[in-house]
Amino acid sequence: MSRFYKYSFLFLSLIFFSSGFAQVNKQKELEEKRQALLSEIKQINSLLFATKKEEKSVLNQVEDLNSKIIARQNLIRVTNQQANYLSREINNNKAKITLLETELKDLKEDYASMIAKSYKSKSQHSRVMFLLSSESFLQAYKRIQYMKQYAKHRKMQGENIKKKSVVLEELNQGLLEDKKKKQALINQNKLAKTKLSNELEEQNELISILKKDGNKFARQIQKKQKEANKIDKQIEKLIRDAIAASNKKNATKKGTKTTGSSIRLALTPEAKLLAADFTKNKGKLPWPIKNGVVVKRFGNTRHPQLPNITTYCSGVEITTQKNAKARAVFNGEVMEIQKIKGASNAVFIQHGNYITVYQNLTNVTVKKGDIVFTKQEIGSVATKASSGKSILKFLIYQNDLKMNPSSWIYKL
Repeated sequence: MSRFYKYSFLFLSLIFFSSGFAQVNKQKELEEKRQALLSEIKQINSLLFATKKEEKSVLNQVEDLNSKIIARQNLIRVTNQQANYLSREINNNKAKITLLETELKDLKEDYASMIAKSYKSKSQHSRVMFLLSSESFLQAYKRIQYMKQYAKHRKMQGENIKKKSVVLEELNQGLLEDKKKKQALINQNKLAKTKLSNELEEQNELISILKKDGNKFARQIQKKQKEANKIDKQIEKLIRDAIAASNKKNATKKGTKTTGSSIRLALTPEAKLLAADFTKNKGKLPWPIKNGVVVKRFGNTRHPQLPNITTYCSGVEITTQKNAKARAVFNGEVMEIQKIKGASNAVFIQHGNYITVYQNLTNVTVKKGDIVFTKQEIGSVATKASSGKSILKFLIYQNDLKMNPSSWIYKL
């Protein structure tokens, strides 16, 4: 085998190995994302579109359909990325196979030449004469060592050919599998695009209805926002009252210190440790329910079909199945349980100077002062009679300042 092919193969093998390793990790990451999106679409269909017989307002229909369209578009994007990475992997494997075939060909030619030479000097007489013709004992010893090394080299060449043949076979098999995977992804994307096209067509029909009487629907959105704002004010007042009551209970003036309009919780040494643990788990906290679909996110959101309308959400709203159990996202103490007008019960759990709020609960199974643990069930999510939906609103506060739950809950 020529030195050029040998060094080329070694150099490119290192490149392919490192890039191949990165490709495998990226493919795994993309597959996890794809499966998560498939699961999300399944949940959206189950939770938002399971009962088509139920009457829905046009606004609710648009919002539900928009959730599915966004998830479907993300699925198509991730599937395209997977197919592109597989294309690169296929090309890498083709290049590996070409180099390996060249190396294997050279190895076989060298081995064939070696066998031919060995056959010509195969007789015992030739070997004996080769030794006897030595000019000294040292030369004879060296010739014996040479014959042993030659035999060993021939054996190694044969084993090397076998190994290279196995690697080549595995690469060819991997190439076929990658091509099948790529074709499967292409077929799945075609199906997803067809479904997306139908959903977009349905969405356009609903949008045309919205545009006919935009003012009417704008008023409906504004009315819902006013109701949400009223509930938020109730929650904020309860938070501040609960903080004041907690500080009074701890009998310390230090806790009543305010910074601007903010009021802080007075913390015991144990509460400080709990707050530190809560902070360490930022981005890793479990969902406040086992299964669900986020239908509203924290902060201001411009309505996709009515761009002049902006809504605000103080936490996240998660649609779940009927009678789903809400659960604590971290260890803590039940700070307050209150009936909220228009939102059933709200449970407040204190984690040091952090407070998590679980809004729209029924059949609450904890009471004020209870110590709760991560993932402990605290009640059932109430189902709204008008929409038939079970929606949990979840909020996080640091003292009396609202936090974005998506920054704290794992993959929210």
